[in-house]
Amino acid sequence: MNQPEEVQPAVAPPGVSLAHSSPTVGVFREREGALEWSGRQETVRIEPWGPDAVRVRARLGGPVLEGLPGALLDGRPPAAGTVERGADRARVTVGALTAEVSAEGLVRFLRTADGSELLAEERAHFWWPGPRLYTAVGGGHHRLEQRFAAYDGERLYGLGQHQHGRLDQKGLVLDLVQRNAEVSVPVLVSSRGYTLLWNNPAIGRVELAANGTRWVADSARQLDYWITAGGPADGQRAYSAVTGRAPMLPEWAAGFWQCKLRYRTQDELLRVAREYRRRGLPLSAIVCDFFHWTHLGEWKFDPAQWPDPAAMVRELEEMGVRLVVSVWPSVSPLSENHALMEQRGYFIGTQYGPTAHADWPDKGVASAVQVAFYDATNPGAREFVWSRVRDHYLAPYGITAFWLDACEPELKPGFPENLRYWAGPGPEVGNLYPRENARTFHEGLLAAGEPEVITLNRSAWAGSQRYGAALWSGDVGTDFATLRRQIAAGLNTALSGIPWWNTDIGGFHGGDPDDPAYREVMVRWFQFGALSPLMRLHGFRDPGMPLGPEMTGGPNEVWSYGPEAGAILEKYLRLRERLKPYVLRVMREAHEEGLPVLRPLFLEFPDDQAAWSVDDAYLFGRDLLVAPVLTAGATARTTYLPAGARWTDAWTGGTYEGGAAVTVDAPLDRIPLFLRDGAELPVAG
Repeated sequence: MNQPEEVQPAVAPPGVSLAHSSPTVGVFREREGALEWSGRQETVRIEPWGPDAVRVRARLGGPVLEGLPGALLDGRPPAAGTVERGADRARVTVGALTAEVSAEGLVRFLRTADGSELLAEERAHFWWPGPRLYTAVGGGHHRLEQRFAAYDGERLYGLGQHQHGRLDQKGLVLDLVQRNAEVSVPVLVSSRGYTLLWNNPAIGRVELAANGTRWVADSARQLDYWITAGGPADGQRAYSAVTGRAPMLPEWAAGFWQCKLRYRTQDELLRVAREYRRRGLPLSAIVCDFFHWTHLGEWKFDPAQWPDPAAMVRELEEMGVRLVVSVWPSVSPLSENHALMEQRGYFIGTQYGPTAHADWPDKGVASAVQVAFYDATNPGAREFVWSRVRDHYLAPYGITAFWLDACEPELKPGFPENLRYWAGPGPEVGNLYPRENARTFHEGLLAAGEPEVITLNRSAWAGSQRYGAALWSGDVGTDFATLRRQIAAGLNTALSGIPWWNTDIGGFHGGDPDDPAYREVMVRWFQFGALSPLMRLHGFRDPGMPLGPEMTGGPNEVWSYGPEAGAILEKYLRLRERLKPYVLRVMREAHEEGLPVLRPLFLEFPDDQAAWSVDDAYLFGRDLLVAPVLTAGATARTTYLPAGARWTDAWTGGTYEGGAAVTVDAPLDRIPLFLRDGAELPVAG
């Protein structure tokens, strides 16, 4: 093999201080189409990684490592790139993106067409540290910091799903950790024309400050990020190509899902499904929620409440309804599987203390027990858990749809530093868990010959979409303020590569079906749900009960909210059914191109600067603009219509030129909807 050529720079580039440093800094090399810079015991490798994109890795003490956990698909994707080296700088050009490295090892990303700066690494101080900081934490791991410059007017989106209510996240500090309703997907979409993936599942944070952007990994072995140049739509295509695109959504999943906390028995669940059919209401799926099991971690029906699952599934199928079953990743010490799983090392380990990660109620005991979570990063553990799910749900009853709850995992206390995964220490790999849990079911179903895969997940990480994972926004509140926050949460999730998303319609924590004020919340939320990627009614309605195997909540079916509200809910059930062909068409775009279903206005209209600040409306696919009503008592709605299109009020037929805000009537039974450039969709029936 030919040895890589080296170029020794003599001086630092203009503007870089040499105070307290040697005039000789780093070495440039070209290796297999990639550019490497090394100096002061650090190696930085920049390599083409798909069209218009590069991957950057940096490490102290030797060449970069391969095979570490991350979001990118295995194998470097094809990309035509060129490497140029000079005395004081070197460049890698891949289509629209050029990465430039100075003699000091600072990296800048430029638009190839005009050489303008997209993003640049930035030193913390003229002397030390530089843009990359490595603080040893032992065992070859470091606390890693990566700094980039900040830019006036830049807007930043993505980063998963959060409940802060902000679409543009510039100015925020966000923990990179998985929690109920707070989902870390470390991909950032910039109004400057780049998309960046922090390809690192470590616990940490990202700071989007006015004086700089800083990514932090509490403990990892090397820095790793991926960046592409292009507008937001091109960024979505490129990002989904390197992390994996969602499968095609099963047709049934585009319809209406009914659930509540919780249907306690087979008879209760079937009565609800039968009532939907008696009323002639569309119903695609119904959920059998938690505590249907014998013991937590046995993954099978309790015959005392579910005596004949085969008959239940058969009757539901005759009604055109899928049964979705809740599967938790936690295992009670009372489970028949606990001892074997512990002996085989299938649980997440701990650095200190016993293998127990949370307290949780179980059947047959008066108090909570200490449960363990299976290690979804362990292939053997994934295979074992799937074998139990297969033998108790799929093989005997044909159940193929699963609700993966508490999959952050839901630790109590939330102390990921104490965890030891098969894939690595908790601080290094902790954010991987929900993705690998979805992988258990994706790989298991495909191996069983089931081509259609969808799981409903409470958490996710970069790449979850490739395993058929749908995300919901977690256990959120039940008021208008919470409803409004879901718009930004859903749009940022969409920009994080996860097209299948939904909320608990009506929120989760509470809500009195007999309260007129809450009925209004339910109606407006239901309208939003009908125009979400997945439409699912769920919640823990009043009156509730204490957490435990006997618990249930109040009624939560469309007829539970009185005749006036119920009639409106039925109207939107039928609207969703009429729109299913359009929903599936948009889902195919997500599958084939990586474009999201929920789209911020700027994704379709990036040249309209006003579109970048709209955080209370969105496009559902290309052709339908949705402006949910988010205020109690409102009977009108003002929304911005992007320039570059002509818009038609889907209810009245009124037309508007884009580029201005319009105010339309929004009585309780109407969510404002606008059709783009004469698109024909069956909104009004």
